[in-house]
Amino acid sequence: MTDPSAPPVGPAEFVLRNTVLAAPSLVPEVSLHLATEVTPLWEATEATLARNNLPPPYWAFAWPGGQAVARYVLDNPEVVRGRAVLDFAAGTGVVGIAAMKAGAARALAAEIDPFALEAIRLNAAACGVELAAAGDDLVGKPLPGFDVVLAGDVCYERPMAERVTAWLRTLAAGGTLVLFGDPGRAYVPRDGIERVAVYDVPTSLELEDRTVRQTTVWKLLPA
Repeated sequence: MTDPSAPPVGPAEFVLRNTVLAAPSLVPEVSLHLATEVTPLWEATEATLARNNLPPPYWAFAWPGGQAVARYVLDNPEVVRGRAVLDFAAGTGVVGIAAMKAGAARALAAEIDPFALEAIRLNAAACGVELAAAGDDLVGKPLPGFDVVLAGDVCYERPMAERVTAWLRTLAAGGTLVLFGDPGRAYVPRDGIERVAVYDVPTSLELEDRTVRQTTVWKLLPA
């Protein structure tokens, strides 16, 4: 892990220094640059995050919601085959990578964290897929040209969950297929959703409150 007192490095170098290439437990077909320990990475990024007003390094962990959506896409490739896919709040990019492996015509991973964007590019290269990445905040904007929106673990904070859900419902109303993975977070919508799959995802007690989280892939319905 990087010495917290060392001079700052660029995002790509930081990702490479603080992660190892590994396969998530539920998605062994995908290789990602992941942190092996939580605390050292948080300590290594603390000064950099504060200085650049960046979010915590969520991009270094394969969260249950993203793994579940990626697994569903790989097991049901017809959902994305030949279609344009947005991997929203992409984190590691595991969902977008899975979509490309499943035959999507193209996929865009959307993330506002520049360190996550570098991790996504590195992960896509490691998996041998072409996955575009963009740092724009897309919430509230129309998405012309996209057929499918996929997301994982976006309901862990009320403000984000409400803002994102309202936006995704407008996309669903326009005919976009919207799927999201959720391991029982507090702010998942209680109605207007349709269960499409359930997975038991192995997790770390450093990140979650249990070693396995039952995670559902939901289809979001129009308002």
